[in-house]
Amino acid sequence: MTSGHSELGSHWFETMADHMGSAYLRYSFTKGTRQEVDFLVEVLNLVPGMRILDVGCGPGRHAHELASRGFLVHGIDISQSFIDVARQNAPTGATFERMDARQMSFGGEFDAAICLCQGAFGLMTAEGHDGAVLHGMRAALRDGGRVAVSAFNAYFAVKYHDAATFDADMGVSHEVTEVKSPEGDALTVDLWTGCYTPRELRLLFGASYFSVSHVFSVDPGAYRQDPPTTESSEFLVVAFASPFRREGGPSGLH
Repeated sequence: MTSGHSELGSHWFETMADHMGSAYLRYSFTKGTRQEVDFLVEVLNLVPGMRILDVGCGPGRHAHELASRGFLVHGIDISQSFIDVARQNAPTGATFERMDARQMSFGGEFDAAICLCQGAFGLMTAEGHDGAVLHGMRAALRDGGRVAVSAFNAYFAVKYHDAATFDADMGVSHEVTEVKSPEGDALTVDLWTGCYTPRELRLLFGASYFSVSHVFSVDPGAYRQDPPTTESSEFLVVAFASPFRREGGPSGLH
């Protein structure tokens, strides 16, 4: 497998992730992994033996579940603490590497890619960078490869996120919250999450040489083939890698 980066960047999320470590897996939204993977296997038509890239894999819960079903999964995350947790008791077929999702340089090694639960896509910086994450995922896939990416539902954020501040100009939700370490030590952190409408997602994916098949309304642990609504916390984009020109294509796709 080609090394996926040249020089690792930095991101505000690292401080939070490094503090939580394995305690991340105590949160209720992580408890629906098996249902989510059941859905992904069906909707992406995954077959055991396929190579899957898990972008922003966190502690590796999806990668572990997929590998236990016979898939070959490579997970990347910017947090070394999360990578260390993911490597513990990893099943055969699951490998992990610390990597910045904005700087991937894979070249067509994978049959499918996932980026779930705002593992990389949607973790906003001042420069945005969601486009860079999608470009890197597209470059990692063979033509026709499949992708599933979750994103915060902008409608839901405006309607229900009373504890957060929503920047209508940038489409970013800002929240101050508390996270705990495995030992129970609390840390107050800022979270900036990009929120999207289905139309915005289709445009962004199209600009990264993906053909969007579906945008579903989903919630953690409750992935369904439901059309977009204002009532789900997330959207799930299912798309396929379109052919791109090797010369003159988007930056990084060559």
